[in-house]
Amino acid sequence: MSRPSYENFVAERESILAEEAKRYLGSDLELSPKEKVVNEILKREKNLELVKGFADPGSFAPAKHFFDALDDVKASKVFKILRKMPKFGVLHCHDTALLSTDKIVAFTYRANLWICGDLFTSVPRFLFSREKPADGSWVKVADEREKFGATRYDAAMRSLFTLYAPDAVQKYRDINAMWSKFMELFAALDPIVGYVEIWKDYYYETLKEFYEDGVQYLEFRGLLPELYDLDGNKYEALDIAGMYVEVLEKFKAENPGFVGSKFIYAPLRFADNAVFERYLQTYRALKAKFPDFIAGFDLVGQEDTAFPLKGFADHWLKDGHGIPCIFHAGETNWNGMDTDENLVDAILLGTKRIGHGFAAVKHPRVLEELKKRDICVEVNPVSNQVLKLVDDYRNHPAAILFSDNYPVVVSSDDPSFWEATPLSHDFYMAFVGIASKHADLKFLKKLAMNSIKYSSLSDTEQKEGTKKWQEAWDKFLDDVIEADKKGL
Repeated sequence: MSRPSYENFVAERESILAEEAKRYLGSDLELSPKEKVVNEILKREKNLELVKGFADPGSFAPAKHFFDALDDVKASKVFKILRKMPKFGVLHCHDTALLSTDKIVAFTYRANLWICGDLFTSVPRFLFSREKPADGSWVKVADEREKFGATRYDAAMRSLFTLYAPDAVQKYRDINAMWSKFMELFAALDPIVGYVEIWKDYYYETLKEFYEDGVQYLEFRGLLPELYDLDGNKYEALDIAGMYVEVLEKFKAENPGFVGSKFIYAPLRFADNAVFERYLQTYRALKAKFPDFIAGFDLVGQEDTAFPLKGFADHWLKDGHGIPCIFHAGETNWNGMDTDENLVDAILLGTKRIGHGFAAVKHPRVLEELKKRDICVEVNPVSNQVLKLVDDYRNHPAAILFSDNYPVVVSSDDPSFWEATPLSHDFYMAFVGIASKHADLKFLKKLAMNSIKYSSLSDTEQKEGTKKWQEAWDKFLDDVIEADKKGL
């Protein structure tokens, strides 16, 4: 075989790269004149970071652990632009891991909060009560805070509700160790946010923080755990959903640019058939009473520790008719285990989207079905690193999904537990760390548009959402251009 001429080499090289560019996420979009101006600003700042990182890989934020990169990201001009950008929707996150840690600590200043256990050496129990609880050595949090000093006490309280720690990377050596600590956070937090007055305030403040971060729509998963008040009343699933709707309507009335929020009922996957049947009954009751708020059904919990989707398949296929499922699947580094094969099961069981889908690139038929069935993958970059699936964002498998225009969105999973913003940090790591150097404003715009397309919003709601997002997007373009003129 004769060698090609240099001219043929150049032509074929350009042809291959041009074809790749046409297949990239967002390549089908055309930018307006104003968007092109913003795109040049964005590309300039992104390239500065990439050139510096290429010359000095140790300084590149996406090559570091997220906890070590926080200060670098905060100083990034790209990140500052992304903070302003209307990203529209978060489609994957969990109810009690959304609000910033500082707000959680502020809740512990509420009256009638008691603590049992040593805050400085263990994971204590908390309870709101007018009187001292009877079962244990309880003391008032207010008295303990006065005893140890607010600065020291609040620092210890803060560390209890976050995975962030200077030694976290070394301390939690594998995914099981990290998940064990992860579940401790939920256990410590639940009695605080489970107090009914805080539960409502928590949701309102969450919507506020997300909206301030460029999120106009929130679709979140939750267990709907039993809540309590100071009078001994208990509140269950239907009551809690009603509280959500009440708070949501109040927030929307006060913030007309916010589109809305929907809820995916997602109880724990560690269940037998009898418990699973109760889950389905609860879902149906929720959907019947709050049809516009309840979006679908999922199962949550570490996938690697058994209870795969195939164990529920027979029951689901018999009794799950008419229930939209949005399953977690493939949140694992393993290959050929039940965990990554949950991807196959989720697809065959009719999932609308796939939560995480980290292992999807190991399954060629799964990749084919994602496109064929238009099943969106909910990518959560920061979560995947903190929970020990990937060390360096440049190696994240979502790069493959981005490169061939798979149906994907970027979400944040449990942002408060790792000191992240509601969505901007995940967009930054996706844009600067995972995506190609050539990915630009079209890529980011496509992610925002995908979060509308693959949301659980009705056609009418999507039209309303698109209009509100476009209004925010147009303002964002003006703000970026004006800030650049001023050198900000």
